[in-house]
Amino acid sequence: MATAGEPRPRSWAVRVRAALDALEHLVGGIGTSVLALLVLLGVVTVALLCLVGVGLVLARPMLGVVHAVADRERIRLTAMKPDVISPGPGPERLGAALRDRTVQREVLWVVVHGLAGFLLGFIGLTIVLNTARDGLFPLYWYLLPPDDATASLGWPVHSLAEALPVSLLGVAWAFLSVALLPAMAGLQALPGRRLLPAGSDADVTLRIAHLTATRAAALDAHSTELRRIERALHDGTQNRLVAVNVLVGAARRAAARGSADVDEILGRAQDATEAALAELRAVVRSILPPVLADRSLADALTALAADCPVPCTIDADLPGRYAVSVEASVYFVVAEALTNVAKHSGARSVEVVLRRRDDLLHLRITDDGRGGAAETGGSGLGGMRRRIEALDGTFALASPAGGPTTLTVSLPCGL
Repeated sequence: MATAGEPRPRSWAVRVRAALDALEHLVGGIGTSVLALLVLLGVVTVALLCLVGVGLVLARPMLGVVHAVADRERIRLTAMKPDVISPGPGPERLGAALRDRTVQREVLWVVVHGLAGFLLGFIGLTIVLNTARDGLFPLYWYLLPPDDATASLGWPVHSLAEALPVSLLGVAWAFLSVALLPAMAGLQALPGRRLLPAGSDADVTLRIAHLTATRAAALDAHSTELRRIERALHDGTQNRLVAVNVLVGAARRAAARGSADVDEILGRAQDATEAALAELRAVVRSILPPVLADRSLADALTALAADCPVPCTIDADLPGRYAVSVEASVYFVVAEALTNVAKHSGARSVEVVLRRRDDLLHLRITDDGRGGAAETGGSGLGGMRRRIEALDGTFALASPAGGPTTLTVSLPCGL
């Protein structure tokens, strides 16, 4: 465990934000579950029509509709991260399509998500509506007809004294929302994550395209890094060394004339040399920080947090070491994120959490600033995404206006 600054538990603001995100996912899941129910009704109708032969004409187009709705769910799940890649449309011939495992999984998903997904979304939305209904009940109960003035759990209310305790029930619903909505959103997404990804029998060209894209991103990130190093050496260190060369030449000419300015000129040359060495060390540290090579990732992140002008907590529970590329990527993501927090967020605190689960390294950076961060506009977030995805990792950013901002990264451990 490495800590910089005062440790603090996960803030309620972060929990509430997670619950709001989960509510958004649940509502989106209700939309795709309604589509799935309509498609399920169509599948059942076509299956019944097949008994009299008419449905055979409609069966293949119906499977195309199933695939289209499944792709909508893939898009929704991809927005939640990690990506769910579509395997493409199934075979054109009806017999081959019915035997195709991808088509079978999509039909099964329609059944499961149409029923369970709608139920989970409805329950989650009901909990949120009950929170608003009971929490605000003392403000509007007298406007209701006497028979309708009841709390969400059904007890009648006839006076303000009876209405006030209902607001406490609203608080209980709010706590229940924060506690349950994230888990319910994950459970609603589970059938899609299990049944809809491209399987081992998917078209090989999809995998080739994905690998080509990630490798192109790796080359692009590498080229960008080389250009950054070249600019740093050209604009900084090289200019310092030119100045040293000029000053040494001036000192030699002054010495030949017997001038008393030799000592002053050599002092200026020494100062320029020290500045060049400092800039050269900064460039070397930006390539691979010595503390990362000599000690551990947790120690390197602690050093970053110590230099951050915003109070920063590092919670890194990491057994052992990892591949150099993985540790360096995590280090530079944290470094860039802390720089953005200090420059743009107006945050009072930032928390960096690093954990290993199975074969993945999970990084979460949360600040309580003003939010509104975007991958455009020179923030460096686009470069972070390219660097992470080049290592087959995932990158997600949640930064609503008003904050908080949460950046999450998952990387294969590389062991």
